[in-house]
Amino acid sequence: MIGRLAFRSLTAHPVRSAVLAAGFGVGVAVMAILLGVAAIVLEQAQSPALVGGGDVFVRLNEGVPARLVLAGTLQSDALRRRVKVASPFQTGTLYLLHDGTASPVDARGGIPSLERTLGDPETTQVAVWRDTTADAAWAAGTPDRVLRQIDRFHPIPDAPRWEASWAEWLYFNGRAGDARFYLTFMVGPRTQAGRRSAGVRLQLERQGQMTNYSGAAEIDDADVARAPDLTIGANRVTLEGLRYHVHLELVSERGERASGDLTLDASPGKLVPPIEITGAHGWRTGYVVPVMSGALDGRLDVGGTSISWHGGTGYHDHNWGFWEGVSWQWGQTQAVADTGRGPVSLLFGRVFPPREAADPDRIPGFLGVLGPDGPLGYATNVRINERNDASGKPTQISIAGAGPGLDVNVRFDVASTVVSRRTQAGGLDFLQMRGSYTVNGRAGGKPLQFTAAGAAETFRGNR
Repeated sequence: MIGRLAFRSLTAHPVRSAVLAAGFGVGVAVMAILLGVAAIVLEQAQSPALVGGGDVFVRLNEGVPARLVLAGTLQSDALRRRVKVASPFQTGTLYLLHDGTASPVDARGGIPSLERTLGDPETTQVAVWRDTTADAAWAAGTPDRVLRQIDRFHPIPDAPRWEASWAEWLYFNGRAGDARFYLTFMVGPRTQAGRRSAGVRLQLERQGQMTNYSGAAEIDDADVARAPDLTIGANRVTLEGLRYHVHLELVSERGERASGDLTLDASPGKLVPPIEITGAHGWRTGYVVPVMSGALDGRLDVGGTSISWHGGTGYHDHNWGFWEGVSWQWGQTQAVADTGRGPVSLLFGRVFPPREAADPDRIPGFLGVLGPDGPLGYATNVRINERNDASGKPTQISIAGAGPGLDVNVRFDVASTVVSRRTQAGGLDFLQMRGSYTVNGRAGGKPLQFTAAGAAETFRGNR
């Protein structure tokens, strides 16, 4: 019935129907042409040749330091030889004031010498444009300078609600043979005398037995400002180039001494850039991984026994923030065996802030996988489930993550647990676990399967 009515309506006025059909046809054709032209114009507008030359154009948001990309990620083994020159630039709107009127002007700023190398026609024609001192420092950015920048310590923020719980620390772990260690250089809030409380803690595991060693001291803000070169008592961390040197002089609860020197090598392509979360009343916490997986060396003398770390594998991260009422889930492992694509590192975590600062249920988790030449994939759509025994301690942790270039399922089987009380976490017990990771899925478009030893952390108890 409807079709018959439409047919009779069109045939009753054939001329009008023909003109209407032609008009619709022309309109659709013009729209299709405009969309096609717009797509071409947009593609050409983003062409590297029009924004300063080069073969690759990378657009970064404000949360990603450009220097980290230029002297960090682009210096990985897979890319270093292919990068001839890289130049950062920034665009904005300036206003030209003339005769009482203001005219907006699109402006673009970069480093003149690098722009010329890329073949930028505008910079080439203006000989008076020369690099400033700041430009030269930027252009000379090297992986070791980037490493020192991301591993620096932070001034205590002005947040009276949280200031008593500020802490920042360098964390290292490593393994060689059947020995593992977990090492923390921590600096806390200011004391009443205006100095900073600081301590060093070493957890050493040999043949399944864990022993704790520690040392403490008070240091000045000037000492903290030199970090990652950090000295606490007779213990120190020193960064030379891309190598961390650690010297230890510690004592256990039973009076046993642990002393020696360790080294850990960083790699530009194997790091996780700084991540920071902020909340109400000035609350903040941050995390960076300068070394996802690096070559470990050195020796520790423990109670008359010498432990060699030569040929081992290590990890280093750095945490800062206000820790009152904060808890987290975290885990990390490295597959030193062949995975079909070389050594692979995996990291996951989730922070639970105090509710006065932010809603813990709205803070996403994170899971990332790095290969020999840099990131293979990451995910913020992450589920972390813990299975407990009768006493409430985890026996198994399941992690699932899906994101750009990544879709993996991870199982962590707990072998041992060390429990300690953290008063800043509202009386919760802090659990540090060792065990075995089993990883299955895809990363970077390729299958990913491996089993490796690793560590994890979580909390238990009621606030």
